[in-house]
Amino acid sequence: MNRENKRKTFEKGYYKTHPCRDSFLCKVCGRPVVPDAAGSAHRNHCPNCLSSLHVDEEPGDRAADCGGIMEPIGVWVRKGGEWAVIHRCRRCGKLDSNRVAADDNPMKLMSIALKPLTLPPFPLEHIEKLTALMGGSGSLSE
Repeated sequence: MNRENKRKTFEKGYYKTHPCRDSFLCKVCGRPVVPDAAGSAHRNHCPNCLSSLHVDEEPGDRAADCGGIMEPIGVWVRKGGEWAVIHRCRRCGKLDSNRVAADDNPMKLMSIALKPLTLPPFPLEHIEKLTALMGGSGSLSE
Protein backbone atom coordinates (compact mmCIF):
# COMPACT_ATOMS: atom_id res chain seq x y z
CA MET A 1 0.00 0.00 0.00
CA ASN A 2 1.46 3.37 -0.90
CA ARG A 3 1.72 6.29 1.52
CA GLU A 4 -0.72 8.52 -0.37
CA ASN A 5 -3.62 6.07 0.09
CA LYS A 6 -3.09 5.29 3.78
CA ARG A 7 -5.40 8.07 4.94
CA LYS A 8 -8.22 6.40 3.03
CA THR A 9 -7.86 3.09 4.87
CA PHE A 10 -7.23 4.23 8.46
CA GLU A 11 -9.32 6.48 10.67
CA LYS A 12 -8.30 10.11 11.10
CA GLY A 13 -5.37 10.52 13.46
CA TYR A 14 -4.35 6.83 13.30
CA TYR A 15 -0.67 7.62 12.70
CA LYS A 16 -0.51 10.03 15.62
CA THR A 17 -0.69 7.07 17.99
CA HIS A 18 0.43 4.12 15.84
CA PRO A 19 3.85 3.57 14.29
CA CYS A 20 4.20 3.47 10.53
CA ARG A 21 6.30 0.44 9.69
CA ASP A 22 5.79 0.51 5.92
CA SER A 23 8.73 0.86 3.54
CA PHE A 24 8.46 3.13 0.51
CA LEU A 25 10.42 4.41 -2.46
CA CYS A 26 11.48 8.04 -2.27
CA LYS A 27 9.67 10.10 -4.94
CA VAL A 28 12.74 12.34 -5.34
CA CYS A 29 15.83 10.09 -5.36
CA GLY A 30 14.13 6.70 -5.88
CA ARG A 31 15.89 4.94 -3.02
CA PRO A 32 14.04 2.49 -0.79
CA VAL A 33 13.22 3.90 2.67
CA VAL A 34 12.77 1.57 5.62
CA PRO A 35 11.63 2.78 9.04
CA ASP A 36 13.81 0.40 11.07
CA ALA A 37 17.01 2.46 11.02
CA ALA A 38 15.33 5.80 11.77
CA GLY A 39 15.51 5.53 15.55
CA SER A 40 11.79 6.31 15.63
CA ALA A 41 8.57 4.53 14.71
CA HIS A 42 7.45 7.55 12.69
CA ARG A 43 9.62 7.71 9.56
CA ASN A 44 8.53 10.74 7.53
CA HIS A 45 11.36 11.59 5.16
CA CYS A 46 14.02 9.95 3.02
CA PRO A 47 17.33 9.50 4.89
CA ASN A 48 19.29 10.01 1.66
CA CYS A 49 17.88 13.23 0.16
CA LEU A 50 15.79 14.28 3.23
CA SER A 51 12.72 14.89 1.06
CA SER A 52 9.20 13.96 2.12
CA LEU A 53 5.63 14.09 0.84
CA HIS A 54 2.93 16.52 1.92
CA VAL A 55 0.47 14.01 3.35
CA ASP A 56 -0.25 15.55 6.79
CA GLU A 57 -1.85 18.80 7.87
CA GLU A 58 -1.08 17.95 11.50
CA PRO A 59 1.51 15.28 12.36
CA GLY A 60 0.10 11.83 11.62
CA ASP A 61 -3.35 12.85 10.39
CA ARG A 62 -2.83 12.03 6.66
CA ALA A 63 -5.40 14.76 5.91
CA ALA A 64 -3.48 16.76 3.27
CA ASP A 65 -4.86 16.54 -0.24
CA CYS A 66 -1.79 18.25 -1.72
CA GLY A 67 0.61 15.31 -2.03
CA GLY A 68 3.45 17.61 -3.16
CA ILE A 69 7.14 17.06 -2.56
CA MET A 70 8.32 18.47 0.76
CA GLU A 71 11.80 19.80 -0.02
CA PRO A 72 14.39 20.21 2.76
CA ILE A 73 15.24 23.93 2.87
CA GLY A 74 16.90 24.37 6.25
CA VAL A 75 17.67 22.98 9.66
CA TRP A 76 17.13 24.36 13.15
CA VAL A 77 18.11 23.28 16.61
CA ARG A 78 15.25 22.55 19.00
CA LYS A 79 15.34 23.19 22.71
CA GLY A 80 17.67 20.58 24.19
CA GLY A 81 19.93 20.49 21.12
CA GLU A 82 17.93 18.16 18.85
CA TRP A 83 18.17 19.03 15.15
CA ALA A 84 15.12 19.25 12.91
CA VAL A 85 14.76 19.62 9.14
CA ILE A 86 12.57 22.41 7.78
CA HIS A 87 10.57 21.30 4.74
CA ARG A 88 8.65 23.43 2.23
CA CYS A 89 6.06 21.93 -0.10
CA ARG A 90 6.95 22.56 -3.74
CA ARG A 91 3.26 22.58 -4.70
CA CYS A 92 1.50 24.68 -2.03
CA GLY A 93 4.38 26.23 -0.06
CA LYS A 94 3.46 24.84 3.37
CA LEU A 95 6.35 24.84 5.86
CA ASP A 96 6.84 21.96 8.29
CA SER A 97 9.52 20.68 10.63
CA ASN A 98 10.61 17.09 11.21
CA ARG A 99 13.15 15.84 13.70
CA VAL A 100 16.36 14.44 12.29
CA ALA A 101 16.42 10.64 12.18
CA ALA A 102 19.33 8.45 13.27
CA ASP A 103 20.10 7.33 9.71
CA ASP A 104 19.83 10.72 7.97
CA ASN A 105 22.63 11.63 5.57
CA PRO A 106 25.02 13.79 7.67
CA MET A 107 26.59 15.41 4.60
CA LYS A 108 23.17 16.48 3.29
CA LEU A 109 22.24 17.85 6.73
CA MET A 110 25.46 19.86 6.93
CA SER A 111 25.13 21.18 3.38
CA ILE A 112 21.62 22.45 4.19
CA ALA A 113 22.84 23.97 7.47
CA LEU A 114 25.76 25.74 5.77
CA LYS A 115 23.86 27.02 2.71
CA PRO A 116 23.02 30.44 4.23
CA LEU A 117 26.72 30.99 5.00
CA THR A 118 27.75 30.21 1.43
CA LEU A 119 25.07 32.44 -0.10
CA PRO A 120 24.83 35.55 2.08
CA PRO A 121 22.28 38.22 1.07
CA PHE A 122 25.11 40.77 0.69
CA PRO A 123 28.59 40.83 -0.86
CA LEU A 124 31.22 39.37 1.47
CA GLU A 125 33.31 42.53 1.04
CA HIS A 126 30.75 44.32 3.23
CA ILE A 127 31.82 42.22 6.22
CA GLU A 128 35.27 43.83 6.21
CA LYS A 129 33.77 47.32 5.96
CA LEU A 130 31.23 46.67 8.72
CA THR A 131 33.87 45.14 10.99
CA ALA A 132 36.09 48.21 10.52
CA LEU A 133 33.15 50.55 11.27
CA MET A 134 32.46 48.60 14.47
CA GLY A 135 36.05 49.10 15.68
CA GLY A 136 37.53 45.84 14.46
CA SER A 137 40.54 45.41 12.23
CA GLY A 138 38.43 44.91 9.10
CA SER A 139 40.69 42.16 7.80
CA LEU A 140 39.39 38.67 7.08
CA SER A 141 42.92 37.26 6.99
CA GLU A 142 43.54 37.43 10.76
